Amino acid sequence: MRACVQRVSRCSVTVDGQVVGQIGRGLLVLLGVTHDDTPADVDYLAEKTTGLRIFEDDAGKMNRSVVDIGGQVLVVSQFTLWGDCRRGRRPSFTKAAAPELAERLYDEFVAAVQRLGVPTATGRFRAHMDVALVNDGPVTLLLDSRKSF
Repeated sequence: MRACVQRVSRCSVTVDGQVVGQIGRGLLVLLGVTHDDTPADVDYLAEKTTGLRIFEDDAGKMNRSVVDIGGQVLVVSQFTLWGDCRRGRRPSFTKAAAPELAERLYDEFVAAVQRLGVPTATGRFRAHMDVALVNDGPVTLLLDSRKSF
């Protein structure tokens, strides 16, 4: 399971002209699921994401998590995080999970973040979404539950 985590001052997701999810200060998490991900990957990534100390403390150092600041998380499904661009010019998505598995683990990730006490909004799985954000910093991190990078 992979995530692109962005520290945001605000962000939203729109589908067919309607806002389906939005948050203020917190994290935008673009989440990609691969074919052999398990609930253990979900738990690891949810804990890692919500525990990242990437918000500034009173001294201006990145020392607080989204939990510490009382922030929010917006989770958007992003199968293209598993796109393989090493050969040719068209990405291969063979490592992305089938939609049924991906949606189940996506939902489990959202539930895991909520269980950790973070208010959570979502995009709409398998929909064409417009994501608008103000990246605060900018701060953007890539996470992988298998620690491949």
